[in-house]
Amino acid sequence: MTIDQNTTQQGGMSLTVRPAHDRGQADFGWLKSAHSFSFGNYHDPKHMGFGNLRVINDDLVAGGKGFGQHPHKNAEIFSYVLGGALEHKDSLGNGSVVSAGGVQYMSAGSGVTHSEFNPSSTEAMRFLQIWLLPATQNTKPTYDTIDLTNDAKSGKLKLFLSRDGRNGSMTTQADANVYAATLDGGQAISTDLKAGRKGWVQVADGSLNVNGIALSKGDGLAIDGSGSLTFDQGNAAEILFFDLAQ
Repeated sequence: MTIDQNTTQQGGMSLTVRPAHDRGQADFGWLKSAHSFSFGNYHDPKHMGFGNLRVINDDLVAGGKGFGQHPHKNAEIFSYVLGGALEHKDSLGNGSVVSAGGVQYMSAGSGVTHSEFNPSSTEAMRFLQIWLLPATQNTKPTYDTIDLTNDAKSGKLKLFLSRDGRNGSMTTQADANVYAATLDGGQAISTDLKAGRKGWVQVADGSLNVNGIALSKGDGLAIDGSGSLTFDQGNAAEILFFDLAQ
């Protein structure tokens, strides 16, 4: 990511806002998608990913529609459901329906095909689809789901995906720790980004401040360098926080 007017220097950290309105856009009628990084027909050499974070798509899928069977290989993919429900089927024999507050995760490894559909004929479904790059290639494909309660992420960072599966999180082949949080009113969260890591904040809903930087729905924040982070001034905010390999 290039350093531009959206970048703030704070001590040993560089924080760069990726504004929601600058994302790539796709509208297929049944699918409306915003791409934080280059994806599909949207290509921007300045936004090809961040560290080992390769894709953040904010997808709105019409009732009864979805993505038919298609292949993946050597990608760590999770879907964070924000509204409605997401139905998954894959070549490993897995099948599930994940509702808002849930996450489905697939380690594609040596190769897998899957489909994702909105099982409701009337209600739209919204989710963030995230792709991370694995640290090891051609591992055995796996699939998992987790439900995140409101209490688990209210005013705190809830780890739900990690390399070592600690604290009940799902295990990924990517060198990444991924957290969810909601923030409202006087709630505040503090954490440290350690040396040798990168950070990314994706605002799924609402608004908040990160180290005094105002962010709203759809915005991203890229963090280079180490230091302390404070999340506050939340207004119905829901975020994902990525602690990533360089």
